[in-house]
Amino acid sequence: MPDQPAKETAISGIQLNLRIISTVIFNFSSYLTIGLPLAVLPGYVHDVMGFSAFWAGLVISLQYVSTLISRPHAGRYADLWGPKKVVIFGLFGCLLSGLFYGAAALTSDNAVLSLTLLCVGRLILGVGQSFAGTGSTLWGVGAVGSLHIGRVISWNGIFTYGAMAIGAPLGVVLYRYGGLMLLAETIVAIIVVSVALAWPRPAVKGSKGKPIPFRDVLGKILPYGLILAMASAGFGVIATFITLFYQDKGWEGAAFALTLFSAAFVGTRLLFPNAINRRGGLFVAMVCCAVEALGLFLVWGAWDPLIAKTGALLTGAGFSLVFPAIGVEAVKVVPTQNQGSALATYTAFMDLSLGITGPLAGLIMSVAGVPVVYLLTALLVCLAFYMILRLKQPNRAAA
Repeated sequence: MPDQPAKETAISGIQLNLRIISTVIFNFSSYLTIGLPLAVLPGYVHDVMGFSAFWAGLVISLQYVSTLISRPHAGRYADLWGPKKVVIFGLFGCLLSGLFYGAAALTSDNAVLSLTLLCVGRLILGVGQSFAGTGSTLWGVGAVGSLHIGRVISWNGIFTYGAMAIGAPLGVVLYRYGGLMLLAETIVAIIVVSVALAWPRPAVKGSKGKPIPFRDVLGKILPYGLILAMASAGFGVIATFITLFYQDKGWEGAAFALTLFSAAFVGTRLLFPNAINRRGGLFVAMVCCAVEALGLFLVWGAWDPLIAKTGALLTGAGFSLVFPAIGVEAVKVVPTQNQGSALATYTAFMDLSLGITGPLAGLIMSVAGVPVVYLLTALLVCLAFYMILRLKQPNRAAA
């Protein structure tokens, strides 16, 4: 008899996870359409179409810019329409991007027209992903209740990075065997299947309350978004510059350091699914920022590849739960009818951070060297830790 409650808890936990996965799987689909062309399009634009590296980079960047701009709108419409409609709208955007890739392949003899079609497809993909991603998260929250929002966000992140990890190498294989057209056809097929699975699923209603203006949402979310932005810089410098760091040191094994970072990121989310509910978002975020900062300090001061790998692992483990932990606290400061806008606005701070980190860190590296980037980023994460500590003060006083 004493074992019975534990068994029931385990079963309910499995059912809870399955219910979450059944909605965030649509974000997996949207991110798969991002991952598939990610390693293909720069080379295609530069080497096959003959455009400069600037245009090759622009084709990729357009999607991120579009995602950043459209996220607040995705959140607002998720609040008004309900998450299911927003997810399906977003998936159709991803499908359209695949059709534009196919059109670009068919018009490859006209380089300017083909490049224009690719750019339009990337812009549409950015809108589609922001709607599908925001909607699937809120759909999961609506399906399991706001008590489990941290777990929903965690699973969403696992599926996001999983899709990117699978999509990039798969896209290279597809392009090798069938060119850009096969890649486009695969994207369209994935989205058609996803829409067919999403359509019959039960919807959760949007809120009927009157939402507060966006500027008020932004004002309430701002401190939480700044914390996320600073913590995201640690992710950015590891993912973007660890290879250059290893080259600067004359070491090999940068790819394995990235693997350790990714494994720690996913593993931490899987090992501690209830940490946010048990200890609170701010406490978990403080611990995570401390671990992330330690990892970045280790990379900065590494005199041996093993130290750098340990630092990358700790950075991944630390950053892993920052997004859901702070996100849980961010949505608490707005009315229920603004949760979609709050979550989308909060996420946009991460998009903005990753967009700024690359060029700014590159500029710093050209002046002060590669390692100093990790020192400055570690100090930035320490500042995020201090901001979380300040946010906790009213809670302690109230207690």
